[in-house]
Amino acid sequence: MKLDSITLDSLRLDSLRKTCVNREARFARGDEATTDSLPRRRRVSRWTITHLGTLISTLSSRHRGMATWGILLVLGLGNVLATPACAGAEAPANARPPKNDEDLQQWLENMVWYHRFTTDEIRGATGLEREAIEEALRRFNISQATRPAPKANEPLRVLPYPGGRHPRVGFLEGAIDPQRETKVSVFTPWDSTSYVVVDVPEAIWSNLGLTYLAHTHIDTIWSAEKVALEPLEWTRLPDDSLTCRRVLPNKISFGARVRSGRDAVRMELWLKNQTPRTLSDLRVQNCVMLKGAVGFEQETSKNKLVKKPFIAVRSGSGRRWIITAWLPCDRAWSNPPVPCMHSDPKFPDCKPGEIQRLRGWLSFYEGGDIDAELRRIQEDPWLRGI
Repeated sequence: MKLDSITLDSLRLDSLRKTCVNREARFARGDEATTDSLPRRRRVSRWTITHLGTLISTLSSRHRGMATWGILLVLGLGNVLATPACAGAEAPANARPPKNDEDLQQWLENMVWYHRFTTDEIRGATGLEREAIEEALRRFNISQATRPAPKANEPLRVLPYPGGRHPRVGFLEGAIDPQRETKVSVFTPWDSTSYVVVDVPEAIWSNLGLTYLAHTHIDTIWSAEKVALEPLEWTRLPDDSLTCRRVLPNKISFGARVRSGRDAVRMELWLKNQTPRTLSDLRVQNCVMLKGAVGFEQETSKNKLVKKPFIAVRSGSGRRWIITAWLPCDRAWSNPPVPCMHSDPKFPDCKPGEIQRLRGWLSFYEGGDIDAELRRIQEDPWLRGI
């Protein structure tokens, strides 16, 4: 059905009025920051929000459409209301709509049962409206009350990170639109609500420049050329490990595999060179973000222990540790504002047609002798390459 301009203006005005009413209600409930708390360039008075629709309706039909769009653009709502069906609801920029009902159910179980997402965070991850989310949760019977009880002697829980909740505390400007296909959540053995987010890989450098970055910050060799990389997802293999593989436009391919055990999470990164020239200076950045790990989320380096290739973070009590390592390790360091820790490896030079591999580790320790624990881990066959 084709809508004439008067009908479209009416729909846009109705959407604007609904948006004004909803936003005023959020102000009244305290769900939205008051205008005085917003930066000056974003301040809009309540009077303006509440009465814009009424003011526009007094205009003649000839000028109503232009006035409507002008005000929407000023308020930053043009994209929200461009389609009448949106009714004032803008899909988050980094959202990934589920492919089908099975996909939706798996992500909702992931987000609600284990990550304990709010409805707004689910919307941030999926782009779905609140009503659709609430209906799906009822239909699939997903809530904290229906979360399965943990099984005895099960491996450490490792899940794809769903997005919708930024994995950092601070330095957010250094990780805009984080991509979830490189991120897994590893839950602590002592608290089922606590987890770290492992970004594997966060970045890959080479003699070509910044060859891959798992969020938006500084330019990669692709973003500098306005080449967008397609979104990917983790694949769960029959042995319950997670894997993801990417082929870059210049035929460099790389991938990760994350395998959980009762004692540790063992990880592998590989890179294949299908370009005509040798790749060198293949530095990798793998990040362990601590925002979701209760007791470890302090923005400081004082709770970190660096013994290359290991870096470990200590809880506030001093008896619990989270440990990570990659081999061969190029640099071990932490970034307090995030907060996160890194054991960053480096691939050997990779000739055309070759594949190079790296091995990584993440584990948890509770006790009083962290040095003895690091010595024990160092003898693990996985890190020894056996």
